[in-house]
Amino acid sequence: MSNNPFVVGKPVPPECFVGREYEIAVSFSQISQRGHLAIWGGPGMGRSSFLDLLASPTIWKERGLDPSNAVIALMSCKNIYPFTPSAFWREVLSVVKDKLENETQLQAEIERLLEREQIRRNDVNRILQRLGKKGKFLVLLVDDFDVALQENEKYTEANMQRFLSECRSLAVASTGGKYLSTVITTLRRPNELGPKLNPNASPWYNHYLFQSLKPLNNWEIEQLLRVIPMTPTLQEAIGEIAGRDPRLLQIAGFRLYARLETDRKANKIPDVQVFIKNFEIETKHIFQNTWNRCSEVEKAILMLVTLSDLKGRLHQKKHFDLSNLDLIFTQRERELKSLEEQGIIIHKQGAHQREYSFASLIMQRWVMQEVWNTDNQLVRERERVFIKLISHKQLSQINSILQHKDDLLSTVEWFGKLFAAFPKGLI
Repeated sequence: MSNNPFVVGKPVPPECFVGREYEIAVSFSQISQRGHLAIWGGPGMGRSSFLDLLASPTIWKERGLDPSNAVIALMSCKNIYPFTPSAFWREVLSVVKDKLENETQLQAEIERLLEREQIRRNDVNRILQRLGKKGKFLVLLVDDFDVALQENEKYTEANMQRFLSECRSLAVASTGGKYLSTVITTLRRPNELGPKLNPNASPWYNHYLFQSLKPLNNWEIEQLLRVIPMTPTLQEAIGEIAGRDPRLLQIAGFRLYARLETDRKANKIPDVQVFIKNFEIETKHIFQNTWNRCSEVEKAILMLVTLSDLKGRLHQKKHFDLSNLDLIFTQRERELKSLEEQGIIIHKQGAHQREYSFASLIMQRWVMQEVWNTDNQLVRERERVFIKLISHKQLSQINSILQHKDDLLSTVEWFGKLFAAFPKGLI
């Protein structure tokens, strides 16, 4: 089998990266001005791949920038366990030391600092000043900064407050700050994370420009999938099951490529049901994690979106009334926005009211199966949440629907577009 062009389970190499043109432009603008950027996006949005791209000297040159004066240091807070400020600054200096080529004197100075029991912000400031004197500056790319915003046994809220204050001070108030640009990544907006803010001090994140990594747009999806010859209908069908999530699209592309290669060599017609089954198996943990990360209200909203979309399409044509769904959505703007930003649901194009659908049909079916497999205790807990959103009559109708597991749509009914496009969709 020839090399599969899709990447699963690790960051996408810079040479395979597609899209995010606006976000890349924003990042390099901040770096060029020695500014600071906070990239945030839900699981699977490609935060690590994005930082790998920014760390590539080739990408710098393609953008007309000279990387020779930049010390590009890429690190992840997940590699610091347990997280402490000293361990963080130690990791920063260690990564910088490894990136200093032909700077033996500066490397030796960092080595002496690393021999200390505790590393402090001032030690990093000292190295930044030394870099500045040599006409260089540090681009610090920090993945998984969420870890620095969570307490542990050796890292209290007070420790966190001091550490974040030190980070801000290093970036904007130190003599070495003019030779530093930082890009951090988090799962959620930085203002939603971290310790309680001090009303008498600037927020710890004030020096960052916020930039989200949103679900991919149609052009980006087309660029990602174009390595496989396919009709627009098949491409649309793949996007329908994987949504706009970069990770899911990579998995779908990987599975599709492997399926087509295997069947081509065996002189077989590609089996769409095998493809769907393999895709569902490989993504089950992703949807489980997505579901677990949702609040109880968000879970209830996802169930309502599913039921609304299935209305009138169940085998026995069960009828239920969700006529005030638009009102419910109006009252739950915050949860809906969060679900949209995570790429779980999308606003239906051209809809006059607040109509939503799942970005991924696989996710929608997974939610429906999760609902149908709920035990009695969870049913009661679910009802307590539902009753805050819908009427008793509507809840009774919905519970009646959910008792009929045989009404769950078949694979063919769920993925009709893919079934229609798959056998004849290849060029």
